[in-house]
Amino acid sequence: MKKFKFKQVLATGTVLAAGIALTACSGAKQNGGGSNKKSSASVALITDIAGVDDHSFNQSGWEGMVAYGKSQGLKRGTNGYQYFESSSASDFTPNINQAVAAGYKTIFGVGYSLKGAIASAAKKHTDKNFVIIDDVIKGQKNVASANFKSQDASYMAGVVAARTTKTNVVGFIGGVHGDIVDLFDAGFTKGVQDTAKKMGKKITILNQYVGSFTAADKEKSIAKAMFAKKADVIFHASGSAGQGLFSEAKSVNEELPANSSKKVWVIGVDSDQSSLGKYKSKDGKKSNLCLTSVMTGVNVAVKDIATKAAKGKFPGGKQLVYGLKNNGVYLTRGYVADSIWKQAQTARSQILAGKISVPSHPSK
Repeated sequence: MKKFKFKQVLATGTVLAAGIALTACSGAKQNGGGSNKKSSASVALITDIAGVDDHSFNQSGWEGMVAYGKSQGLKRGTNGYQYFESSSASDFTPNINQAVAAGYKTIFGVGYSLKGAIASAAKKHTDKNFVIIDDVIKGQKNVASANFKSQDASYMAGVVAARTTKTNVVGFIGGVHGDIVDLFDAGFTKGVQDTAKKMGKKITILNQYVGSFTAADKEKSIAKAMFAKKADVIFHASGSAGQGLFSEAKSVNEELPANSSKKVWVIGVDSDQSSLGKYKSKDGKKSNLCLTSVMTGVNVAVKDIATKAAKGKFPGGKQLVYGLKNNGVYLTRGYVADSIWKQAQTARSQILAGKISVPSHPSK
């Protein structure tokens, strides 16, 4: 998979120190960390196979870890904070073992694919804290589970898509069928449907799955077919495979003037994907096709749980859920029209007030 260089940006907008270099191989280097005295506050992050610079879960998790490290006065490296990058599932256990051997106290596994490896390691190393992101591990007192009400932010994305589309055709592209992607699928679909009903319109929702979170070429083909069927707003929940959607959307828009009514839009996922939406229009103007992004606050969860652990209050055995209320999920402002943004915020308020119930699974 192609690796991308990016600037690590914290929630405060502070660019990370230039000394942080991303590795492109399995396992993280244990150097450049300086001296750290708070070993009990040390944390490590094990990525899934998409890599730490995936513009998604892993990147967000790492940003949260860096923010935590800075808040604790820790440096990158032993007794501080570090990531261990996995290029395949076979790297999960070795990377966890490496983090354990290096003395990290709290170890995060990013994504449900690490569930088995995290659960197994937690049984062997009961003196360590473990966290599984985006899944649940029950019955283990040294494991905390962090999940997100992604269906709620996805509902808001559905509101935006329904009010933005000019063709009355929108699309959803999922990675792999499962409980997690169901949240995005169900929320987006309900948001589009409810909004279309309010507007007295019929909006067609094209829905297809890649069968992978990394097959960008396959997603590009799916996106091309959806655009051919007149979809002008497509939301993806497909990890790094979503780069194929962005690529195809650029191909469409680069043949159009910047202000064309035929412009197509992409709704990003997990982290702010506006950097992927940059392109130059046919008339030579710089533009962006990332309408908004459904943010999954992996950074929020990582910083929160790591801080609790540093205070001796690690939430072992608990299932933590992050939602709209604590900015565990939200929409970026992006390029959403002012009037439509207000409608999305109204939906947010109604969800929080219990006036809108958002399903967690698509209707059969």
